[in-house]
Amino acid sequence: MSALAVSGPQLRVVRRVITRAPEAGGEDYQAVSEAEFSALAEAGVFSMHWQAHGLHYGIPRDIENLREEAAGVLVNLSRAVLLEAQEKFGHLIVLSVTAHPQVLAERLAARGRESGDEVERRLARAMKPLPTGLRRVHQIDNSGALSAAVNAALAVVQPESA
Repeated sequence: MSALAVSGPQLRVVRRVITRAPEAGGEDYQAVSEAEFSALAEAGVFSMHWQAHGLHYGIPRDIENLREEAAGVLVNLSRAVLLEAQEKFGHLIVLSVTAHPQVLAERLAARGRESGDEVERRLARAMKPLPTGLRRVHQIDNSGALSAAVNAALAVVQPESA
């Protein structure tokens, strides 16, 4: 997503709030404890939030400001909340970014955040289909060079500049 935002400077990336340790890396996110997350959710800070992979994820309400200011907003969502996001945000384009299972396994192992069992569960989830009822879904193969995946995604989200 960050490479896509760099290639499309009029695109903005939503910074998620996650109950993940700050040193875990992988993306620019706001790390919070479960208690802090619960307090933020109760205070109505999130436009949407969910639980996955044993963590809590939240999309701050400032996504609305980003949607008004930018040509497009990029947000990493769980497949479990895609229909809710489509209902909430209207013109949702789903970029289903995938990679061949062997490539995905190597990338997950290289980042070192998951155990072998967790990698296996992630691979199994990656094979599951997206929810039915999504209106705009585009498959992006990220098995090869990052630039190829970025160009494919730009062709979808900014077809006039592709």
